[in-house]
Amino acid sequence: MGIVDELGDKLAVETLKAMEELGNDRFYNDVAKVIGALSPSMQEAFMTSIRIRLASVRGFDFIEAVLKAKREGGAAPEVPRDSASH
Repeated sequence: MGIVDELGDKLAVETLKAMEELGNDRFYNDVAKVIGALSPSMQEAFMTSIRIRLASVRGFDFIEAVLKAKREGGAAPEVPRDSASH
């Protein structure tokens, strides 16, 4: 991992912590604008890390919800439709 990717990931981790503390799930956009003004490369590395980490959380939450529904006899959450399949 190069320095840009490494720093972008560290910044993403800290941003996610700040988002939770601030209660602002879009705060990463502000951080991206601030760093993008100086380094588009850093902004892209940061946004890639943010997207990967947010997608991972969403995936784990989905698995948890499906298993909970199965265990409790409820309905599983719907899977988002694939926009490419329309």
